[in-house]
Amino acid sequence: MRKKLYPAWALVLLAVPGLATAGQEAADNRQIAMDEVVVTATRTPASLAQIGGSTVTVITAQEIEAKQQLTVEEVLKGVPGLDVVANGGLGTTTSVFIRGADSKNTLVLVDGVMFNDPSDANRGANLANLTTDNIERIEIVRGPMSVLYGSNATAGVINIITKQGGGAPHYYLGAEAGSYGTRKTYGGASGALERFNYALDLARTVSQGFSTADNRNDRIPHAGGATSEDDGWQNSTFSGKLGYKLTPDFDVSAMARYMDSEVDLDSWANGYLQDNKVGNPKDKYVDSTDWLSKFNIHNRLLKGRFDSNLYWQQTDRNRDYSLDSGLSHYNGKSSEVGWQGSVAAFKANTVTLGVSYVDEQMDSSGGFTVINRQSANVASSWLQDQISLGDSFNVVAGARLDDHDRFGSAATYRISPSYVFATTGTTLKGNYGTGFRAPSLFELYAPGYGNSALQAEKSKGGDVGIEQELLGEKLTIGATYFQTNYDNLIQYDFDTWQYAQATGESTTQGVESFVRFKPLSALDLKLAYTYTDAKDASGARLTRRPMNKASLSAAYRFSEKLRGNVDLLWVGERDEISSARDMYGNRVYSLDPYTVVNVAGTYALTPHLDLYGRIDNLLNEQYEEAWSYATPGLSVYGGVKFHF
Repeated sequence: MRKKLYPAWALVLLAVPGLATAGQEAADNRQIAMDEVVVTATRTPASLAQIGGSTVTVITAQEIEAKQQLTVEEVLKGVPGLDVVANGGLGTTTSVFIRGADSKNTLVLVDGVMFNDPSDANRGANLANLTTDNIERIEIVRGPMSVLYGSNATAGVINIITKQGGGAPHYYLGAEAGSYGTRKTYGGASGALERFNYALDLARTVSQGFSTADNRNDRIPHAGGATSEDDGWQNSTFSGKLGYKLTPDFDVSAMARYMDSEVDLDSWANGYLQDNKVGNPKDKYVDSTDWLSKFNIHNRLLKGRFDSNLYWQQTDRNRDYSLDSGLSHYNGKSSEVGWQGSVAAFKANTVTLGVSYVDEQMDSSGGFTVINRQSANVASSWLQDQISLGDSFNVVAGARLDDHDRFGSAATYRISPSYVFATTGTTLKGNYGTGFRAPSLFELYAPGYGNSALQAEKSKGGDVGIEQELLGEKLTIGATYFQTNYDNLIQYDFDTWQYAQATGESTTQGVESFVRFKPLSALDLKLAYTYTDAKDASGARLTRRPMNKASLSAAYRFSEKLRGNVDLLWVGERDEISSARDMYGNRVYSLDPYTVVNVAGTYALTPHLDLYGRIDNLLNEQYEEAWSYATPGLSVYGGVKFHF
């Protein structure tokens, strides 16, 4: 693994005098209040009570800091209805599944900018190098969201919102170290100077890692014997957000996130991952750079009743692979220009209209294949109405028209009502919508793998749920039933080594349930259970989706200085598919259930100095999230953070 330095321009930005950190102190985990404002469910700022029947989970900066997790992947693993699968340790390919749907059906955003990669095989979002640095909150909306976000949002949306500067200047610096030779240094600055606000963060993480090839898996003979070669990861991330208020009703803002990463790989042979050094000394790695940026012009007109946002945003994703086949390069670019306006003619009614044009490109070359540049574009328009009748009834309804340059026009719609019985603390909610997903450029055009005859996937589905407050709002319980049917589901066929289209409907359905209990002001307990039945058109279970999953989180404030957090995740049996057949001719295998326990704690040694530590996989559970890929064992980490 080669050494890398911080981008010079990022160091210059952090050195600008007067810039400072958001100074976000560790705080109590708390139950999300219904008046908390979210933006992802409606693309407008709205309280949780005004988003209709949408199922939303919000993960705050305080929760992320309390658990001290390095990556977004780790943060998401305990969310109900959501499964995260990594092919090994830090920096390895990581996919996310919402409600049993494929990763391609989940749209991941960073401050509203698409994180899904146009050069990825199915245009999915690989979370491998997405760290938690400078994140203010993560909003997860489960259910059909194509009406507001288009093709990749048929199962849901994950929006990662970074911090915005404000108040007096603050700074922070920190360092941590731990198992597998892992070291991290970071620093940041945020604040406001009259009309100008800023938030900047720079972090560098290096880990020697462990052998990703898992010699504990003996269901296929392991040609390489014992595995011992460490597969390391290094990541440099810069995140920044700037804003300037020209007038009280006119402001401009910009954001950028740059990631430079490299991860070592192992060899794949005979359906099994094996050490690089076994029979092939060639160094294997993936070197990637990711650049996301956005510029927004915001106006408020008609005494604040009309809200206008004109924006331009882009992503540029590059991946260089060194594999047995030689060097390969993939580049995915997307750019979007759009406008959205919202009219609040009445307090109880907000109408939103939006238009956008998206252009995406994929370039790849080297290895066994040479792929010429491919591109696609889509023009979209959407209309949404948010209606609130008193404090009880809320409904959000919308429609969208996408005009794809290859697949023509497609219309989608969504309706999402909720009703609150104030006297009993009961909330009833529902959500129904349709979706449209165009095949990815790779699925269509990759030589040898692509299939230009593929048709667009279509979906329809929704959910119904109930939530009940008890014990003076100290206890909240809830359950949601969901079901989505997918037509023309695109899957990779290991027999033909090509993407193919299923005939008939593939169905994902199940139940999400949760309990939130705050018996004391210092104690917050959260329990969640998800049942998922995900099957393709033939009735076979979709791979890597557990039928049963449960999580438990406990946060406790021992004193004003000391806070602790315990998380337990149990994941049931999953099916997995291998490129090699076993002695009976089967490709499908079963991955065993597993339980992972993580603990973390923070101690404020002084008003400006925090000490923190965590233990991951406390029980040293041996498990696999993906076939033949090892996972971290018992790991211990500690750090120090100085803020002023």
